Amino acid sequence: MPRAHRPLTADDLASLSLWQLDATGSAINRSLRFADFGDAFAFMNRVALLAERLEHHPDWRNVYNQLEIRLSTHDAGGLTALDLQMAQAIDRWFAIYASDR
Repeated sequence: MPRAHRPLTADDLASLSLWQLDATGSAINRSLRFADFGDAFAFMNRVALLAERLEHHPDWRNVYNQLEIRLSTHDAGGLTALDLQMAQAIDRWFAIYASDR
């Protein structure tokens, strides 16, 4: 199994306190709220650049200033280190965004 496809441990999941584990245990979800559509879209662009670099793309939904993100490693059938890496980056970037408000 490639290192990036390492399954998440209980400690990994515990470190993602801002994320909700879905009912199947195969994905994590987080909802974010921004000041407006422009901020939400700019944030999505930042995440998209990381997703392209990692070749790991989130499932997401954007309505005006709200963004819902779902992370799962589809080809591994669940959560892996790629999801942890993405979630941690999203958490860092959103904390920076929120602190600027």
